[in-house]
Amino acid sequence: MAVTAKSLGIDKLDVDDRLALVEEIWASICADAERFPLSVSQRTELDRRVADDDEFPDDVVPWDEVKASVRARLGR
Repeated sequence: MAVTAKSLGIDKLDVDDRLALVEEIWASICADAERFPLSVSQRTELDRRVADDDEFPDDVVPWDEVKASVRARLGR
């Protein structure tokens, strides 16, 4: 049987718990980052984004605002 959100019961979690789970899953993928080497174009784009962030450090949206925006769009 394929692993799905429903088969794992994830669909029964509230939004906050599902978002926390996504963060945990993403962190576990990042821990294995060396298994997924970047292409030259991917590395170039990441370097460009880091340089942009260094040049404009205040041009960001806080994570709490991002989550609130997502919840508002979902009507929660």
